[in-house]
Amino acid sequence: MSAPSASPVFIEPPGDLRAAVAELSQCERDILDAINQRVAARESLADVIDLLFRETRSISPCDRIGLALLEDENRRIVAHYATADYEPILLKKGYAEDLNSTSLADVIERNVVRIIGNLPAYLRDHPGSRATAILVKEGVQASMTCPLFVEGRIAGVLFRSSRQPHVYDQRQATLHLAVAERLSQAVEKAWRIEQLSRARQDYLELLGFVSHELKSPLASMISNANLLLEGYVGRLDEEQAAKVQRIAHKGEYLLGLLRQYLDLARLEGDEFRLRARDGVDVMEDVIGPVREIVQPHIDAKGMIVREEVTGGVPKIACNPEMLRIVMVNLLDNAAKYGHEGGDLRIFVSPEATGVKVAVRNDGPGFPRSERDKLFRKFSRLETPELIRRKGTGLGLYNCWRIVNAHGGRMFAESEEGRWAEFGFILPLAPSAA
Repeated sequence: MSAPSASPVFIEPPGDLRAAVAELSQCERDILDAINQRVAARESLADVIDLLFRETRSISPCDRIGLALLEDENRRIVAHYATADYEPILLKKGYAEDLNSTSLADVIERNVVRIIGNLPAYLRDHPGSRATAILVKEGVQASMTCPLFVEGRIAGVLFRSSRQPHVYDQRQATLHLAVAERLSQAVEKAWRIEQLSRARQDYLELLGFVSHELKSPLASMISNANLLLEGYVGRLDEEQAAKVQRIAHKGEYLLGLLRQYLDLARLEGDEFRLRARDGVDVMEDVIGPVREIVQPHIDAKGMIVREEVTGGVPKIACNPEMLRIVMVNLLDNAAKYGHEGGDLRIFVSPEATGVKVAVRNDGPGFPRSERDKLFRKFSRLETPELIRRKGTGLGLYNCWRIVNAHGGRMFAESEEGRWAEFGFILPLAPSAA
């Protein structure tokens, strides 16, 4: 008795798919219309495929449906979604192969439907196919694959699989192509979201890695510069001391930038959690520790710090460590943009439902027309006075993210040419912003 055929069958798409669909049964066309409606209603791709899996099993054998998308300039195929009526699903989301190492290249390049009627037999002839080996381990016997188009380009492939052999034919291929055509809008949306999500994750990982790797060498450089200035390796003359002082100042500036980028990576990463604590005293638990950190910057400008605390400030539920990031940024900015020898004031007062904290400096301020640029990522004020001061535009954005996560709000006021005030109002307990 001869072994079952292992050769795949390739079926060309009909010249007129609409005409071919018109030849399907009313039940089959109704199911295609239902898929269309789900896509038009902007249902998620997962919901549409789940509907497809449930509703088409009566008209086309199916124990498993899978979707894979092309990535890296169509050089890699990546499993994006799978659903089945059995467990476990072994070929899961994230499984990836180089396209040129799979037989899917034929499906994509030739724009055809591929039917494999006996998958175990196919695996015997193609023992190097990892994906086939996994599917056979799941119990799959037959598969049908067709390309998915998005805006005229092939974006991936749609798989229909059965645990019974030799169940797919020309009619099933036509139905499979019609389904794939209707999925194109949902696939496009999912593909774009996937690419944006991946780009964002790569950006955050690179941001965190580079910032972290540079932080220690910079801190060591600043420490060594300060040791030189303090005469631990010999007395420096005036010119030498001035140059070392400039090294230390530039190092501190870069360290401040790295701190902001690390804060950004932390705030925008998936691991960010508020983790509020009850009974936090804003003066003692937030502002006090921060004053020690930023005091050298304030002293370097010869500024005078004045604290104005209105009685009866309540304790709140918050994350004091995150709020210290806010206060470091506000006080650093106040010192950075304030006039030498000017006042730097810290206001803390009770609000009807929480606490208000503000930091004001004597300085150039900002015009009302520039206010909308505040608290936005990488946005900087473009006044002649402020544009000369180095910065990333991240500090206030990070502040906004943290305060917003607490259910509070940031604010900014100014009298141009005289003063600027930045601050926040927090509720007694965090709430959804």
